[in-house]
Amino acid sequence: MLLQTVRPNIVQAIRAFRVEDLAQAAQDTGQHFLYANLGNAQSKQEVMESIAEAFLFPQHFGKNLDALYDCMTDLVNKAGSQPGFVVVLEQLPDNAKFDREAREQLLDVFRDAADFWAERRIPFRCFYSFQ
Repeated sequence: MLLQTVRPNIVQAIRAFRVEDLAQAAQDTGQHFLYANLGNAQSKQEVMESIAEAFLFPQHFGKNLDALYDCMTDLVNKAGSQPGFVVVLEQLPDNAKFDREAREQLLDVFRDAADFWAERRIPFRCFYSFQ
């Protein structure tokens, strides 16, 4: 089983994994599969908007890192028992408007979310790639 080879609460580069295989693994284990292709996003604002749209965040989503964390943790936690998460952030921008610092800040939110879910013994795996 694909997910057995990956720690249950981690943020890592997608590397040898294929999106289709991760989606199938999430389905096979009954976990949520959240996918955002960020290939058209160039700035932090566009990245946040793309994630919000792809993950079906509520209209009142603040499009900032704190709001992203809240949507990935508290909002979902309040919805009830969760089976686990497989998150894919494909083609994160790599440019002057979304530089290394911006990428690390974004990934830190997902690392913090992984820690949040780990405390609740819920698997949260996030995979990412760059443009």
